[in-house]
Amino acid sequence: MTVAEWCVFATLMLYLLTIAPIKWIGFRRFDNARPRDPAFYNDPIAARALGAHQNGIEAFPFFAIAVLLAEFRAGPQRLIDELAILFLIVRIAYVFTYLGNRPTLRSILWSIGFALNCAIFFMPAIRGWLPG
Repeated sequence: MTVAEWCVFATLMLYLLTIAPIKWIGFRRFDNARPRDPAFYNDPIAARALGAHQNGIEAFPFFAIAVLLAEFRAGPQRLIDELAILFLIVRIAYVFTYLGNRPTLRSILWSIGFALNCAIFFMPAIRGWLPG
């Protein structure tokens, strides 16, 4: 497996790990029979963790498809790997800014992550202009 493919898996785990600790920490209030109960997410941290989790679910498909498309269309693997690592780092920082209630920085990080996704996605179209 390539580094980028491992980053796809890590990104999947990131969005799962964003909400799991909140549910575990609040285990006495969390009702697994009603996992989407809005009352559990009244706590500001739990609400932000849920938001970060949901955004991770939304961002994941584009990232996974971008990586696979770039690899299947023979983009430069080293560049795909580097951009995938950067995307994962940005997503980790995004989760922390979401949990820390830093909306402006969070939006900047989201934009950077989206730009990285676009760069990976369009890499096959521009590979003739890329080095190596």
